[in-house]
Formats: sequence, structure tokens, C-alpha cells
Amino acid sequence: MKNPTILITACIFFATTLFVQSQSLEAIKITDEWVSKLEKNIPTPTIKTEKKRKILVFSKATGFDHWTIPHNIELLKLFGKKTNAFEIHVGFDIENFDKKKLKQFDAVVLNNANPTGPKRDLFHDLLKNYTSLTDKEISEKAAMYEQNLINYVKKGGGLMILHGAIVVQNNSDAFSKMTGGSFDYHPKQQEMHIKEVDKNHPLVQAFKGKGLTHVDEPYFFNNAYFDYNFRPLLYFEVDKIEEIRHEPTDNINYVAWIKKHGKGRVFYTSPSHNAQSLENPDLLQFLMDGLQYVTGDLKADDSPMKSPSTK
Repeated sequence: MKNPTILITACIFFATTLFVQSQSLEAIKITDEWVSKLEKNIPTPTIKTEKKRKILVFSKATGFDHWTIPHNIELLKLFGKKTNAFEIHVGFDIENFDKKKLKQFDAVVLNNANPTGPKRDLFHDLLKNYTSLTDKEISEKAAMYEQNLINYVKKGGGLMILHGAIVVQNNSDAFSKMTGGSFDYHPKQQEMHIKEVDKNHPLVQAFKGKGLTHVDEPYFFNNAYFDYNFRPLLYFEVDKIEEIRHEPTDNINYVAWIKKHGKGRVFYTSPSHNAQSLENPDLLQFLMDGLQYVTGDLKADDSPMKSPSTK
């Protein structure tokens, strides 16, 4: 008779392997070949400008470390190199959110900057991990840095949020109102068809009315999301998604949007969890258009949508 312990261990290993395979795509190594391939697909800016826009790409995570963070950095650096429309500065230090430093930039990109739970406060995490401040000082400074970023956008700055960076200050009502929502949860990674809300909107012209089919995490949102104080761009149909936690009241779930916040502009996109998605030229054009929107160069209707209950 076979050893039952070995048999059980083998079954667990096999089941775990299948689960992991169903949940994720294999990480891509950043090589010269991969960068060269990516470079060939860098689009031409939709809006040609004489002024080069200065962009801060903040890329420090303290919680879940998305493996695509360095891939997004390479992509945005290529945006600058190939178009001459952007001057890309990659940052990891919390002092980038000092008032004077923020003023140097036309826009900030939050590149999957995930904090830890349950606090889900990136600024608190960074101060806790990299300073000797007291808990009281950390709380005060974290609130200050959050307010600095909110004020920066309110006064005319741009904010582009990539995928998991929606969680940066996930328990903050003020931050959620600025960004358009907070992260709730996501089911397993799966292939899904992302569709345009309005195929004629200039921010989704890259998809040519066909949407985007790729493997990603189906993000669901809460808090300010249900105010619908944004102009939605992309969505998926909930009944096409496997392993959702609860039946929603609306079959439409938005995963990308733009919105005004004071004098500034916010662009959020959930699609981009895997670097494999960056091989799609349409997605690259969408991301570049989003960046040009937040810098104020690409004008588009960003008026809030109506709540589904009031349509």
C-alpha cells in the first residue's frame, strides 16, 4: 500500500499548482530583447505638443509587490524616449510628496504602489519602514503627504493611477473621492473582454470599437465608486466573470475612467496587471492618451456620469 502521507502531499501539490496556474501568468524577464520589442510598439502621441511634460512615476510598494512595476517603468521611460513629449522621473522616496517637489511635475503616475493591510495607507507604511519617527509623528506626517497629493491635483496637477495603485490610501474617504473609488476585491485572474462605454470617446479611440481581450484581475470597487463621479471609459460584464463574491445590482463594472478633481485631472486604469498586456499596441495607445489627458494636453469629456439608478 502506498504511503498515505506521500499521496496526500502529492495531491495538495498538484491542486496548488493548478490553482497557481489558473491565477497568474508567468512573469516576464526584462531583457534587451523585451525592451526592444516594446519600443517598436510605442505609439505616436495623439496630441503633438511643443512643451515636454515632466512626470513623476512613483513606484514604491510596501504591500503586494506587482511584478509588473519595473515593466511599467520601462514602458513610461520609452514614452519619454520615443516621443520627446514626456520627461520621466522614477521615484521611490516619500519626500517626492513634499509640496515643493510635487510642484515640479505636470503629473504624477502611481505605479502599482500598494500598501499593506489592514491600514492600507502607503504614506504611513513608508514612514514606518524608513524613519525613526514616533507613531504620533508618523500619523501626522502620513496625513500631511496625503493632503499634499490631494491639494496638488485640486490645484491643477494630473494623476494617473495604474492598476493596484488605487489602493494607495484605500481607507481614506477624501482620497477615494479624488480617485473615483477604492479597491474592494478581485476574483482569480482570468481572460476577459473589456469593452468601451462610449466608442466615440477620444480616450478609447485606441481600441477601434473592439475593446480589449486579455488575462487580468477583474477589479471590483467600493466607497466613492458608487457616487459615479467620473466619466467611465471601459467596463466588463459581471455575469461573464468567474468566482465573484456576491451578485451586484448592476451587470456593468467599470474598470477605467477619467474625472476632474478641482482644477486637476485623474485617469484610472485597472487593465495592466500582467506585462503580457503591454504587448498590445492598443493598450499602449490608451495609456499614452491617459497620460496626455492628465497633463491637460488631450481634451476630453470628463463630466460625471449619472448613477444607474437615476438614468
